[in-house]
Amino acid sequence: MNTSARYPNIIILYADDLGFGDLGCYGATDIPTPNIDRLASEGLLFEQGYATAATCTPSRYSLLTGSYPWRNPQAAILAGDAPMIIDPAIPTLPAMLQAVGYKTGIVGKWHLGLGAGNLDWNRDISLTPNDVGFDSSFIMAATNDRVPCVYLQDRKVVGLDPQDPIEVTYDWDKAFPGQPTGRHNPERLRMMYSHGHDASIINGVSRIGHMRGGRAALWNDETMSDTFCRKAVDFVTANQDRPFFLYYALHQPHVPRIPGPRYKGATSLGPRGDVIAEMDGCVGTLLDTLENLGIKEQTLILFSSDNGPVLDDGYADQARECNGTHKPAGPLRGGKYSMFDGGTRVPFIASWLGTIKADQSQALISHVDFYASFAALTGQSLQPDEAPDSLNMLEILLGKTEDGREELLVEGTQAKTVLRHKDWVYIPPYKGHAIEKNTQTELGNAPDPQLYNLSMDIGQIRNLANEQPAIVEELAARREQILTSKHSRTS
Repeated sequence: MNTSARYPNIIILYADDLGFGDLGCYGATDIPTPNIDRLASEGLLFEQGYATAATCTPSRYSLLTGSYPWRNPQAAILAGDAPMIIDPAIPTLPAMLQAVGYKTGIVGKWHLGLGAGNLDWNRDISLTPNDVGFDSSFIMAATNDRVPCVYLQDRKVVGLDPQDPIEVTYDWDKAFPGQPTGRHNPERLRMMYSHGHDASIINGVSRIGHMRGGRAALWNDETMSDTFCRKAVDFVTANQDRPFFLYYALHQPHVPRIPGPRYKGATSLGPRGDVIAEMDGCVGTLLDTLENLGIKEQTLILFSSDNGPVLDDGYADQARECNGTHKPAGPLRGGKYSMFDGGTRVPFIASWLGTIKADQSQALISHVDFYASFAALTGQSLQPDEAPDSLNMLEILLGKTEDGREELLVEGTQAKTVLRHKDWVYIPPYKGHAIEKNTQTELGNAPDPQLYNLSMDIGQIRNLANEQPAIVEELAARREQILTSKHSRTS
């Protein structure tokens, strides 16, 4: 079958901790993002695009499985040595595309676990992205603030010296003797931690977790951006003559924020602003590659972020002090970790030159919908239990209608779920601190129900729960119904 005549290439550009207000196309003025702004000017900018969670692992799980993350109790922020949380037996988005002839690849952040437990980093690794639908993978295991600080290509650590094996533990009681840590050797740090992030020191930065060995394989933080970008370009170039799916999981602006020399000082906002500018440069390089290869008009490009923004997320990098009047979440309340909209409403752009007209959309849409939408794009029908929460939003992605979702369940931390229904947002009563003291994020916890009408109150300032008890009762019941159902997809 000549799939190249039928199906477009698909690229998902997935930023890490990028806020609704961090890009020029969403109103930011202090961070230059000309390439992402160009992508938006050529395509469709969504005002109500959502991740499924306010943290990374759950959102990524949903994107690849078409399932709400709370359906899998393991879909929470994972350690760097955690087992794979996607069962190879379940359908995934890349496997679905692979079945109709796509070449599939992932570059960048994974953070969905590897192996089946007791991972040996010095041998071929079982259970990698290659076991859930990706033909090729070049990844970091978790995040750039977690050990092991090495790249993995398919099933192997890149550049590992067998005479210097890697050992990893996340247990302070099992920390490796003689290995410096941020907690005990702060004089060795070039970037001080602010909370957590006080274990093994790699490249002068202390991380979460303990690592020994693997010195020849350690990544260089300053060149990480170029390394991943080069691998993304290589994948596109190698597969230009056939339909391909590239999941390019950018690591910016996640901590530690260490831009390469070209971008150091690129903004007035310190390292956080600089790495966003660096991320934009990576997007530009990939867009230029598509244009130079003559395949941009054959390529559907989706740009978004796994969750909302955070300033101080564990390192004293002056993000708060340098932020000035910049609003990372724009007009939204909350940010990363939060049940308020700033935690899950994120930048969301769809571009397909010559197919999607330049415009803005108010349609409600989520990353969980990519699965069903790509199935529709490639003429596939989903089985009843496949991608249980994914809705076919293809016409919305193509800008042919704004008739998006009617409702969406999202979550903050600890799988605390919130129901968005039309213009209403219902947050149930939850125990816990109202503000996370380290990140200064409003979490949304409160002893009483919260109800907001986003059409009139995008900043979620006025709680209407006492004025609209019937709506609270209706939405509370609907939330429980979804939580107890096997799927929320109606067809």
